[in-house]
Amino acid sequence: MQAWQVHENGEPSEVMRLTEVEPPTPGDGQVLLKVRAANINFPDALLCRGQYQVRPPLPFTPGVEICAETEDGRRVIANPALPYGGFAEYAVADAAAVLPAPEALDDAEAAALHIGYQTGWFALHRRAALQAGETLLVHAAAGGVGSAAVQLGKAAGATVIGVVGGAEKAAVARELGCDIVIDRRAEDVIAAVKEATGGRGADVIYDPVGGEAYAQSAKAVAFEGRIVVVGFASGSIPSPALNHALVKNYSILGLHWGLYNTKNPKLVQNCHEQLTELAAQGAIKPLVSERVPLGAAADAVQRVADGVTTGRIAVVPQNGAAA
Repeated sequence: MQAWQVHENGEPSEVMRLTEVEPPTPGDGQVLLKVRAANINFPDALLCRGQYQVRPPLPFTPGVEICAETEDGRRVIANPALPYGGFAEYAVADAAAVLPAPEALDDAEAAALHIGYQTGWFALHRRAALQAGETLLVHAAAGGVGSAAVQLGKAAGATVIGVVGGAEKAAVARELGCDIVIDRRAEDVIAAVKEATGGRGADVIYDPVGGEAYAQSAKAVAFEGRIVVVGFASGSIPSPALNHALVKNYSILGLHWGLYNTKNPKLVQNCHEQLTELAAQGAIKPLVSERVPLGAAADAVQRVADGVTTGRIAVVPQNGAAA
């Protein structure tokens, strides 16, 4: 089969190589999956660079989120078990973690449902307890993780402010349903949030960016507001001033979604059922901006790493169903 492999760490476009390899053999408790579509996530770039919290042995195939077909013909979504990731014609996954693909979504959309939407759901509902009528601010609102949070926030009845970089991404954020869009390249984010909220600030802030975005969050959060830290796409990990959190009376919450798979997997299953229902209602629908063939995966991962994409890019192997 064809599979992308990383033999040394570095930038995705430089270290990902498309090779012919034998299909992987599932281990105990694992299943072999025929990849129908693989969604590109920022962690795929971090894996290539050797900067992710998990460092699989070299060589490995990246691709942490797929829609696939089981050997008995079921259409499922899964997080492949590295080193046999999803940028290949076949992958393996832990059988216990394989979930049914929502019928309301095509292959590429289903591949993009799991990590980003689970992260958004746990962050907004489990950690921040977002309530209808509250104001939610989403950084990088036009990106893969941010776009999921925007849709989940709207589904929860929140007023959603999206922060983006550039006019093209601002248009995407509006199409996603943001009530207010702030272009950080053209506007003062803090002033714009204060103006939009009558000086109160945002009740919940969803931050997958870190760096300057976090600094803005601390100044734009409301009394008894909650900042949920879900990642550091900027590459800069901030050091919060805890005296500021005390004086202003807000909470800083961390969300590492992967921990729920081991700490409380029933919550992951419950979340999937709710996401499936929201998809059936049309309340959420992953924004898939591109569908590329397997041969274009390395370039696509690099573009996601560089932050120049909107929504999600799905890799569709030629042996899979058209997505």
